[in-house]
Amino acid sequence: MLDANLTQQLETYLANLREPVELVASLGDGEKSRQTRELLEEISALHGMVSASFDGTDERKPSFVIRRASDAEKWVRFAGLPMGHEFTSLVLALLWAGGHPPKIDADLLEQVRGLEGDFNFEMYFSLSCHNCPDVVQALTLMALENPRVTATLVEGGTFQEEVDARDIMAVPATFLNGEPFFNGKMELAEVLAKLDTGSEAKVAEKLSAKDPFEVLVIGGGPAGAASAIYTARKGFTTGIAAERFGGQLHDTLGIENLPGTAYTEGPKLAGELERHVGEYDIDVMYLSKAVKLVPAEQEGGLHTVELGNGGTLKARSLILATGARWRNLGVPGEAEYRNKGVAYCPHCDGPLFKGKRIAVVGGGNSGVEAAIDLAKIVGHVTLIEYDSKLRADEVLQAKLRSLANVDIVTNGQTTEIIGANGKVEGLRLKDRESGAERTLDLEGVFVQIGLVPNTEWLQDSGLALTRFGEIETDEEGRTNLPGVFGAGDVSDVPYKQIVVAMGEGSKAGLSAFDYLIRTEPAEVIAKAA
Repeated sequence: MLDANLTQQLETYLANLREPVELVASLGDGEKSRQTRELLEEISALHGMVSASFDGTDERKPSFVIRRASDAEKWVRFAGLPMGHEFTSLVLALLWAGGHPPKIDADLLEQVRGLEGDFNFEMYFSLSCHNCPDVVQALTLMALENPRVTATLVEGGTFQEEVDARDIMAVPATFLNGEPFFNGKMELAEVLAKLDTGSEAKVAEKLSAKDPFEVLVIGGGPAGAASAIYTARKGFTTGIAAERFGGQLHDTLGIENLPGTAYTEGPKLAGELERHVGEYDIDVMYLSKAVKLVPAEQEGGLHTVELGNGGTLKARSLILATGARWRNLGVPGEAEYRNKGVAYCPHCDGPLFKGKRIAVVGGGNSGVEAAIDLAKIVGHVTLIEYDSKLRADEVLQAKLRSLANVDIVTNGQTTEIIGANGKVEGLRLKDRESGAERTLDLEGVFVQIGLVPNTEWLQDSGLALTRFGEIETDEEGRTNLPGVFGAGDVSDVPYKQIVVAMGEGSKAGLSAFDYLIRTEPAEVIAKAA
């Protein structure tokens, strides 16, 4: 099961085990069970502290439990093979079960251990889903740290009948005590916030008590990370407040246009940026959603950012790098059938539509790339473009047109997504030239029509925005508010690319540095306030 490279990596990691680990498998007669046995035998052969047995009695076959030999009440179960994007999750489960300390904030770890109640999680993932590992790893950690938490992590492709019975059409899909808990990416802090309702107030109080920053970056994507690195290197107290570190990188795969890096993937690059930021004295505040900006002139010389959890942060200068998000179609049925046939991530949810008829709405690079990828999995793809011609690169268009199971519709206006019994059944389409309308029978719709900037929270701040909602910036990243800078996809800089965002973030950091050295020191302003 493991090639030479993975075997060597795993053997190196297992050297960190401190206590014996038991693998207990429940197997059937099929090929997946044979592969599971082979995988567990290979793992157990790599270290003397790992043992594998095959006498499990769980109804899900194949599946296997990972547990610490000295504390069998703490366990996590994988149903199906945790390979692909989940191989790292498997490695971490082995290490944590074997006593290797998790690199988790101490407060979060104590919160996990202090949870009261019984929590039985079941979570479904696909091997191509790059958002699933965060959920898998959060639930794994909880199960291995608290005996009242169990986690069964199910590879949907192996248990397709179960996926169909539960009407799962998007992953990650998480159930708690048999009931739907959450659809989508969640990190540990988010899971805990949903379980421990008192935690949000504690976090807000802790954030509000922080001293004012000299530079506060709002957003943790490529632009935000780059700007924070630059200001921290200049010696200024720097903080990053972000909903999730990495931003859109977590929804991006196959990055081949980052100079100096022939190929990488978004989640991997997000992790590398986070590690780079961690090399400096930068205060990263996760799950911090900005909801209001009160400019310095209203707050005695310090900018104030109000957060969704009730906390506030103050700073002498701000770099706004909140990025953008997928644009919605805005048609009837889209919201109703989101995660029930309407999807936005072909890499995550594509495998759930194997053999089915789907549509991709959007004829730019993202839409055409999605259609090409999905055509390998689904039965048929209809690509719908609003304009009279596709806007994607010619090489992508040529590849798309070569595929036998793809139809291309131009001048197509999607007017409604229709469905029944909680599932998508079709899409209503209008020809913009002739006005003729028709209905396409479909089981899935993937929306790929561009981005919208995350600036709703800035509407009443006095910050100048373009008619598209982007932050207006000059050639140095400055906005119309003194000490406030914009960078990345949220700004009006053209070409929404990772490398552009990194450059703009760096420029904003340098501009903030220039601003700070020419104005009053932060401590003077803080005392005056």
